[in-house]
Amino acid sequence: MSWRIGIDLGGTKIEVAALDPAGAPRLRRRVATPRGYPAAIEAIARLVEGAEAEIGAPATVGIGIPGSENPVTRRVRGANSTFLNGQPLGADLEARLGRPVRLSNDANCLALSEFADGASGFAVILGTGVGGGLVVNGRIVEGRNRVAGEWGHNPLPWMTAEEHPGPRCWCGQRGCIEAFLCGPALAADADGPGARDASPLPARAAAGDAAARAALDRHADRLARALAAVVNLVDPDAIVLGGGLSNMDHLYEALPRLIPRHVFSDACSTPVLRARHGDSSGVLGAARLWP
Repeated sequence: MSWRIGIDLGGTKIEVAALDPAGAPRLRRRVATPRGYPAAIEAIARLVEGAEAEIGAPATVGIGIPGSENPVTRRVRGANSTFLNGQPLGADLEARLGRPVRLSNDANCLALSEFADGASGFAVILGTGVGGGLVVNGRIVEGRNRVAGEWGHNPLPWMTAEEHPGPRCWCGQRGCIEAFLCGPALAADADGPGARDASPLPARAAAGDAAARAALDRHADRLARALAAVVNLVDPDAIVLGGGLSNMDHLYEALPRLIPRHVFSDACSTPVLRARHGDSSGVLGAARLWP
């Protein structure tokens, strides 16, 4: 087995990791995501070339992206990093690097990393965007159109009268799960339009900030409803949370308590877990797109 390089192309950072022939991580680093498509291509290529120079060996390349690749045109669609949409990212990187590359949705890569032991489960990215990935028996389920797991662009289930019809999503629909649950949406719920950073909210809530506490409670309730729909549909062995909002400790107490209220069963014991590899789990899954 050869060395494998993974790239996680995020909205704010690009991360590279290298797995040695035994599958152990040997290198990881990050750079800020540049603005614009040509600059992103060059940044990815330089990370790959730098990693290969450091490990002293050629490697396969897998890339996790915040969207998916059209299986016919090979152009990116559905990326919340909108400069990627309509671009032949895989083909352009293959031309720049001189070898085949494999692309998959970043939540698929998270799921592949977390359930690489052959288990079945659903992995969620909660960050600037909201996505999901499904793995069954250790294999990604991408589906005929390569949109399996695009949970964030379904409507929030069981909307209240106050929530209906929901905020406008960048995808053009209203009431998407992503539009309710992403980091900027949580920040705006607590602090009003224009707020985008939700990371201080747990500390503020613990210090007695009522607005922060109420926003976190609404967010957890909405997330529980959205995940209950996943349980009703595929009943995964476990749900894993990744992305920046997955660092909020209260979710791991609240969600197992709230999800069963909406599951069509008299018992629901689905565990909700932190990503074992933290916010680097996706990049390790990208490397594992090559067996």
